[in-house]
Amino acid sequence: MTLTISPSSCATEQDLLGRYADIEGHSREVVALPGALGSVLVVDRDASTLGDRRLVAHLASDEPAENAALVCSRYLQDSRGRWSRRLTPEDLETAPLAEQEEIHAGAQTPPSGMELIDRHGREHRLLLIAGKRSTCQLRWCRCSSDPDGAETVSMRDVVASLESYEPVRSLTFSAIASYRGDAYVSVTMLGAELERVDSSPLLLNRGLRETALRVIDRQGLSMSEIAMRCGRIKRDSRGCASGETSWLARRLGILPAAGESAPTPWVHSDVLALIAREGLGISPREVELG
Repeated sequence: MTLTISPSSCATEQDLLGRYADIEGHSREVVALPGALGSVLVVDRDASTLGDRRLVAHLASDEPAENAALVCSRYLQDSRGRWSRRLTPEDLETAPLAEQEEIHAGAQTPPSGMELIDRHGREHRLLLIAGKRSTCQLRWCRCSSDPDGAETVSMRDVVASLESYEPVRSLTFSAIASYRGDAYVSVTMLGAELERVDSSPLLLNRGLRETALRVIDRQGLSMSEIAMRCGRIKRDSRGCASGETSWLARRLGILPAAGESAPTPWVHSDVLALIAREGLGISPREVELG
């Protein structure tokens, strides 16, 4: 990825912070846009259409103007762009301090009150787990009807069970913020799990699966044709070529891998990009879950 960074002094209307070419060769730019109550939105967008806008950061009005350029510089070092998410209308109407206040208010809720239920009816909660010493660990747990039957699981396990990053990620972030600095509660393990989820090359495949099935239904494509477009080709005894549909079905989370009892909810980012770009003819960003 090639990139150019330009300094920014203010964001009165819109300031160009940097340009780069994404993995598909499309020209993109990072700009600073005015937000609510004097805040600044650092936005990644398509340089030609000004569409596909992604929020990189939302800076408060009292932050130095140079911070927008610093955020852009760090963002452009990450070729996967995993910091960004789709820009929403609410981002233009809400000041960043309002979001912080919501996080602070949510942090007052006891961890045991944060309950998430997956498609199998299993409950997941953030609980304080007694440690060997006087401190407790804040961890995600899978709960059963037995109050003493809570099983400690990783944040990644909870994300996989729900096949969604949210609200698991925001609840984890809020809980860490609540207990950070508490001498009797350790959030070190939970913080490490959050970092691993954010930086992992393995992504949820739900968005890819839903999009692939929609394209198959609307365009009349077959699983075999999509697999062939991805270079996954097999030949029968007569030399007739067809696509490796089992390979595709496993990556989409439709069929389990060999030796597994259930399909995996994960797909490597490189494979997701291959299937999206070559197999479906769309941008990988369109199937990545935020």
